[in-house]
Amino acid sequence: MEKFDISSLKQLYIPASDSHKGQNGKVLIIGGSHLFHSSAFWALEIASKIADMVYFSSTPMNNEIVKKLKTMFRNGIIVPREKLDDYIQEADSVLIGPGLPRPSGQEIGDDDTKILTERLFAKYPDKKWVVDGGSLQVIKPEVLPKTSIITPNKKEFEMLFNVEPTAQNALDMAKKFGIAILLKGPVDIVADPVRTVQVEGGNAGMTKGGTGDVLAGLVAALYSKNDAFLSASAASFINKKAGDALYEKAGLYYNASDLVEKIPEVMEEYIK
Repeated sequence: MEKFDISSLKQLYIPASDSHKGQNGKVLIIGGSHLFHSSAFWALEIASKIADMVYFSSTPMNNEIVKKLKTMFRNGIIVPREKLDDYIQEADSVLIGPGLPRPSGQEIGDDDTKILTERLFAKYPDKKWVVDGGSLQVIKPEVLPKTSIITPNKKEFEMLFNVEPTAQNALDMAKKFGIAILLKGPVDIVADPVRTVQVEGGNAGMTKGGTGDVLAGLVAALYSKNDAFLSASAASFINKKAGDALYEKAGLYYNASDLVEKIPEVMEEYIK
């Protein structure tokens, strides 16, 4: 299996010097809950550093929490659930799932994650979807739009497809369902229906909570202006390089917020 080709980073979209607000990517993130509100924040923060506009829609209960925490996230727009369809249509890419309630964690005031996810997939099959977290854990692969990038860890991959999380199975499932897959692990596997690459790097510091949410937000931000395979593989590489840079500086003692701050530095180094 081929390793990620660093030169492919040169293919990533770079905003033109004469571009205007909104031309360089609009990302909608649907996530968070009363219990898991931080998950969406990490995805929001990294996406806001790359895309022009970031919209956020959470459960009705969690939207109140987000408003109170606006001092933490001032780089996006809170979208009421009743306006969700308008912003899906406007967004270039949509990340759904980080922090959405899992089946065992449904809370009063939360929408049903499975119903919400499946309804939106059916209504907007041509939208660029990135599927993570809660949404990934409650759906069947048959409902995934062909435009999807999914970001499972090994356990989630096995739950979703009922096969072992191997590189060959990632390629087989990508072919079967016509999607792109970023299978997370010590070595990430990125597959679409015609190709597979492995992305090496990273360290044990990246096992901390929230680092997967950062990666999902990065994938969604890149996907707003790039194709699926490049977005997933480039995000994997950049995320791991950021983790390695933090490891050189602080060993294992860093967190998801540190990763958010390091990623733009890595992008500046590799994407010129």
